Amino acid sequence: MATEGHQRRHLPALQLASASLSSLAASSRAGFAAAAMQTNPFEAASGALRQPAVCSSGSGSGRAGSSGGSSRRSSARRGSSSSTGGGSGGSARFNFFSKAIRLGAGGGAGAAAFFGGGSLAHAAPLWPLRPAASAPKRRKDDGKTRVLILMSDTGGGHRASAEALKAGFEELYGSKYHVDVLDIWTHHTPYPFNQMPKTYSFLVKYSFLWRATFTLSQPRLMHVPCSTATAAVVGHRVSEAFDLYQPDLVVSVHPLMQHVPLRIMRMRIKAGMQPPTNFATVVTDLTTCHNTWFHPGVDRCYVATEASLNQALSLGLRRDQLRLYGLPIRPAFGRSFPAKSKLRKMLGMDVSKPAILLVGGGEGMGPVEATVDGVAKYIGGDCQLVVICGRNAKLAEKLSSKQYPEGMHVLIKGFVTNMPELMSASDVIITKAGPGTISEALICGLPMVLNAFVPCQEEGNIPYVVDNKVGVFERSPQRAAQIIRSWFGERRAEFEEMGRRAKALGKPHALFDICRDLATLVPQPEGRGRVAKPALARA
Repeated sequence: MATEGHQRRHLPALQLASASLSSLAASSRAGFAAAAMQTNPFEAASGALRQPAVCSSGSGSGRAGSSGGSSRRSSARRGSSSSTGGGSGGSARFNFFSKAIRLGAGGGAGAAAFFGGGSLAHAAPLWPLRPAASAPKRRKDDGKTRVLILMSDTGGGHRASAEALKAGFEELYGSKYHVDVLDIWTHHTPYPFNQMPKTYSFLVKYSFLWRATFTLSQPRLMHVPCSTATAAVVGHRVSEAFDLYQPDLVVSVHPLMQHVPLRIMRMRIKAGMQPPTNFATVVTDLTTCHNTWFHPGVDRCYVATEASLNQALSLGLRRDQLRLYGLPIRPAFGRSFPAKSKLRKMLGMDVSKPAILLVGGGEGMGPVEATVDGVAKYIGGDCQLVVICGRNAKLAEKLSSKQYPEGMHVLIKGFVTNMPELMSASDVIITKAGPGTISEALICGLPMVLNAFVPCQEEGNIPYVVDNKVGVFERSPQRAAQIIRSWFGERRAEFEEMGRRAKALGKPHALFDICRDLATLVPQPEGRGRVAKPALARA
C-alpha cells in the first residue's frame, strides 16, 4: 500500500510522451475501428458530453481505465507506459484519450471539447501534473487548517474581499487557521496568462472593448472551451501552486478562479496528489454578475443579493449549494464608533457642518476635481468636503492648492486605511458604483450619489441603489452638487429617510456569516463533528 501511495504522487516529465504516443498508436490500429463498428456516432457524441475527466494509475486497477475500452486494454496500456517511463516504477498518469477521442476522429471529439464534455482538451493538461520539486511536505503537526483564497488584481474589489475574509478568519478563530491570499494567474501561470491584471486595466479604459469581452464570454458555449484550453496549457503550473500551499479549503473571490483551478484540483484529487478538498466561491459582485462566477461543481457559493441568487439557480446551481449573506466587508465596518461629533473632532473635521465624502478610488480616478468644483460652486460654505485621492498624489496636490469659498472646510487625503471612520463621520458619499463601496455605505447608513461605473458588472448596481431608494445616479458634477444641496435643505426629511433605508439594507455581519459557514467545509479532527463532503462533480 505504501508503494501504491508513492506511485500516485509522482508524475515523471517524460511519461506523457511515451504514454500518449503508445495510446495514439493503439487507438489508430484498433480502437477507432472497433468503436466505429460497435457505436453509433450520435451516441458517441452524447457519451462524450457525459464523460468526466478520467485518471488512470499504475496500480493496475481496471476501474481507473477509460470507459472506451476494456479493463484489460487499459491495464495493458498502463503497463506499457510504466515500462517506458524512465524507471518511474509505474507512476500515475492522466488518461488523456477519453471516450470522445477514441469514438470520433474529428467532429465528435471536437464538439465534445467545445461544449465542455470529456475530450482530449477537456480531460487533462498538455503535460502530466506532478508535485512541485520545491513543495514542502504536508505539515499536520502545527494544528492549523490551511485556507487558500484565489483572487486577481483586476480592480481593487477582489483583493479587498480576500483580505476581509482573511481578517474574518483571524478575528473569529485566531491562529487556528492559516490563510493565504494568492493571485494564481499572476504568480503561477506562464505568459500571456500572467498578464491578466494589465489586460483588464487596458480593456476597461476602452469601454467598448470591455463590453464586447464581457458579453461574448458570457455563454457557456464560449467560456467553457476557453477555460478548457487554458487548463490544458497552465495546468502543470497551477498544480504546483496547490503543492506549494497545500490547502485544506480553496475559496475563490474572482469570476476567473472557478473553472481552471477547480478542474485542476479535482484531477489532482482523483490522481491521489492531494486529499479530498472542498472548493467555495464568494461572489463579490452585487447584481450584474458574469456567468463564470457560477460553476455547478463548487461545494458552496456565497451571493450578496436575490438577483445573483436567482442567476446562480438559472445556471444550474442547486439551492443547497447557495448562501445569501451579503458581501464580505472588512470587520471594522461592523464595529461601533463614537458619536458623529466626537468622531469628526478626532478626524480633524468640522463638528457642526454636514459632511460630503468624495471617493476617487484607490487610484483617484473619475471626475474628482470637477465634482469638487461643483460642490464649491453650489454648496460652498454650507458644507464640508472630504476628498479621497488614493494614490493620485498630483490630484491631491492640485486640490490642496485650490482656493475655496469662505467657510467651506475641505480635507484632502491620499490613500487611507480608516475608511470606516470617515464614512461613519460623513452624511453623504459621492462615488462610482463599485459593489464594495456601495455595501460599505449601506452599512454606515450613507445615502449615495453614484457618478460612474465600470461597464457590465457595475451597471446593475445603479438600479439596485436607485430602486431601493438609498441614492441616485448622476454623471454631471454640477447636478450632483445641486441634488446634495437640496438634500441638506428642502428635501431634508427625504434625505434622512434614505439614510434609514440604507442602514436597514446593509449587512454588517455578512463577513462573519461567510467565514463561519466556510469553517464547516474544512476537515475536522476525528470525533469533532462532520464536514461537508467534497462534490466530486466534473470540474
